[in-house]
Amino acid sequence: MGGILDKMYVGADTAQESCPPGADCGNPADAKVPKSETPSSPPDLPQPIPRTTAHIIPPITDDLPRGGEPEGGDSKVVVFGAGNFGTCLADHLADIGNRVTIWARDNAVVQSINENHRNLKYMKDVELSSNINATLTIDASLLLSVTVAIFSIPTQNMRSVLEHVKPFLRPDHLLIFVNKGIEISTGLLPSDIAIDVLGMEMGARAVFMSGPSFAIEIVKRQPTGVTVASSSRARAHRTQRLFHTPHFRVYDVPDVVGVEVAGALKNVIAIASGACTGMGFQMNTRAAVITRGLAEIARFGVAMGAQPITFAGLAGVGDLFLTCTSEKSRNFTVGYRMGKGETLDEITKTLGSVAEGVGTTEAAWELAKKLDVDAPLCDAVHSVLYRGVKVEDAIRKLMGREAAPEMRGIVE
Repeated sequence: MGGILDKMYVGADTAQESCPPGADCGNPADAKVPKSETPSSPPDLPQPIPRTTAHIIPPITDDLPRGGEPEGGDSKVVVFGAGNFGTCLADHLADIGNRVTIWARDNAVVQSINENHRNLKYMKDVELSSNINATLTIDASLLLSVTVAIFSIPTQNMRSVLEHVKPFLRPDHLLIFVNKGIEISTGLLPSDIAIDVLGMEMGARAVFMSGPSFAIEIVKRQPTGVTVASSSRARAHRTQRLFHTPHFRVYDVPDVVGVEVAGALKNVIAIASGACTGMGFQMNTRAAVITRGLAEIARFGVAMGAQPITFAGLAGVGDLFLTCTSEKSRNFTVGYRMGKGETLDEITKTLGSVAEGVGTTEAAWELAKKLDVDAPLCDAVHSVLYRGVKVEDAIRKLMGREAAPEMRGIVE
């Protein structure tokens, strides 16, 4: 990797020995440049807006011995969560020779996986690898036997699962989170929750995966690209090697916040896209929603310290495009059916459970007020989901807004 991404990874591979443990030494990237050496920018070029660093963890040095790196094909892995995505990742890793245990809450699912190599609740038509077993129990023996722990659980349940797992985690465990969202009660991202529960030493070394990746297509071995982000470059690279195959390509970026914000908020925009489609609007409208949705996501990200370039990648425009254009997306489906006139209660009864974007909308709406971020699409979706506004009235309000600079809130 070179160029701008290497600059974003400042200090990731070198020990910061001059900074005592626990001291606030700041980010090396923030070091002051003497005034005489500061390059001046042409006045007509847009400048990045000031960003908070509240969610930013400086690059850290990994403490794992290099000889213990997990490699694709010979690792012992536990996947917490037996939903679509957890099941598909377990099957992907097991298919290339890793030994995988799936933790599930449902005894029937555990029995079905162990006895029939099928998840009877999710992907029941897919025969899973014989390298997979399942368990109901979180205990020391489960974590003692693995080097990699993958968390594929709803963000709203993440805290409670981590609290159960915490006593059994070791510093050498590679922790990978694939859930997307914002904790409704706190407004925290998954990386924040990990640090809050596990502490800075372990939480800051976690890896976060995102990108355009429908589970059923991964299981069918269709070419897929995702990205992973971590404050530990070494652990991001280990995750790449663990997952990488000819049909599953894994990139890495250092911008954890950008990847998480994009992964969470694309679900809100997908509801908006689905609602417009359900109303009968066609490609002009969908393209506008996706593009303006991307700008809105970037405004959130920049306000939280993310790098704008992240939103041009797989976690940003890639995942947004996928989720906003396919009926395989539960969030798009919720919006589509609301556009057809159904209520959220009616949709939930037949959908089985609430799509992640419904809760994320509430969290994003509150976060927009806290950060003073202009978020008209989030507000529109929130007004329909929670304030009784009709879809057509929400669209009318959006289109009636005053004209504004396209990149407002991203550059100034």
